[in-house]
Amino acid sequence: MSYTVFATIPVKKEHMDAACNAVAAIVPATRGEEGCIAFEPRRAADGSSTIMIFEEWADRDAFDFHHAQDYTKDVFAKYENWLQSAPELVEVKALEG
Repeated sequence: MSYTVFATIPVKKEHMDAACNAVAAIVPATRGEEGCIAFEPRRAADGSSTIMIFEEWADRDAFDFHHAQDYTKDVFAKYENWLQSAPELVEVKALEG
């Protein structure tokens, strides 16, 4: 069973473009990771300074591997000054029925 997370990242307005660029820059490397099934970052369409990322990984180990990569750590280091508050990570599961 895969490990799927929906991340909501509240960014300070003045850092939104930089945050979007930083996340966009790691998309190719992230999608190239062996355990990555989906990594889909998006801007909120309502104009708020929020980034949302749908992530699906082969398992929790693949998710943890992603967060151990230097390019991911670099984005998180930049987030320290860019975020309004901590990101919210919600594990989600497929609907059954």
